[in-house]
Amino acid sequence: MNTEKAVIAVIDDEESVCKGLERLLRSAGLTAKTFLAGADFLRFLETGRPDCVVLDLNMIPMNGFTVLDRLALSGRKLPVIIITGDDSEENYEHAMNQGIAAFLRKPVDGQVLLDAIDDAVGHAHE
Repeated sequence: MNTEKAVIAVIDDEESVCKGLERLLRSAGLTAKTFLAGADFLRFLETGRPDCVVLDLNMIPMNGFTVLDRLALSGRKLPVIIITGDDSEENYEHAMNQGIAAFLRKPVDGQVLLDAIDDAVGHAHE
């Protein structure tokens, strides 16, 4: 994996998902920063810069699409991988139109996610 020392932001309002993904990422040698709310992640961006974002769509009160919109308005170009339990065609198309790196269905296969992160971070550094 060419993502050595990469910082991956995980935004999901389910604490168990954040903890599970944090363990997975750390086991692969990545640094994970987890956020239970989109607003917390956006505040982090004021001082931090992750190499990739793993983002849940269905969160309350700020959903993943709102996070994507605010990220775009900030002018930051970060690779985003969507993870969702609602992989409807409408959500898929909406996300792809926003230039995401990957769209994965929950529960996420660990190796598929790691491969998507590797690909996203690799393309971001080209």
